[in-house]
Amino acid sequence: MKRKAVVKVMKPVPEDPSKGRPGTRNRRATAGLAAGTRSVLRAVTEDDGSIASRMEYILRQLGEDPTREGLLQTPERSEKALRFLTSGYQTDIQQIVNGALFHVKHDEMVIVKDIEFYSLCEHHMLPFFGKMHVAYIPKDRVIGLSKIPRIVDAFARRLQVQERLTQQIAETIMEITDPRGVGVVCEARHFCMMMRGVEKQHSGTVTSAMLGAFRKRETRAEFLSLVTRGGSGF
Repeated sequence: MKRKAVVKVMKPVPEDPSKGRPGTRNRRATAGLAAGTRSVLRAVTEDDGSIASRMEYILRQLGEDPTREGLLQTPERSEKALRFLTSGYQTDIQQIVNGALFHVKHDEMVIVKDIEFYSLCEHHMLPFFGKMHVAYIPKDRVIGLSKIPRIVDAFARRLQVQERLTQQIAETIMEITDPRGVGVVCEARHFCMMMRGVEKQHSGTVTSAMLGAFRKRETRAEFLSLVTRGGSGF
């Protein structure tokens, strides 16, 4: 006679409701973290036309993982930084000056030197930075001194090339104050030459713009001697 196969049925072990199933807590924690990550990324990656909405794609193209902790808020931070660094496009020069032009009997050179600035190279969108020296010879009115650095920032906070930046500042001072002349010298170092390309760490670039009386040799020489003198003089 053939033996009948005996099948043993294992009774389930009663679960302790106070402890839950093994690993349940870990799974719930992981699921919660994943859900939080997805919600953050969803807010960023929806193509709403913003800079941030496209940053996840850029990060992936660079070989990065946009879902890792350190990069979750990077798209928003990047957009905020770029908006600030290019805020000069929305700056109104007349609002900067705000009527700070004063009738003063003074026909000698006025210089504001060593004005630090930071800008972005329009070719690689890498920073270039340095100092700006601005001078003018008034006819019958002067501009508030603090307005000159503000004008520098208004043009520096754009995608720029150093040559155009220097010229724009000179032309703006000329237009606003109607002086006998304006001179601007810009000294800068460019990350597009330092971090990449030729990788020259100690090179600098100097540009100048001379308008009106500053085209005369003696006036230009006086201006350059004053701004190139070692130290600030104070």
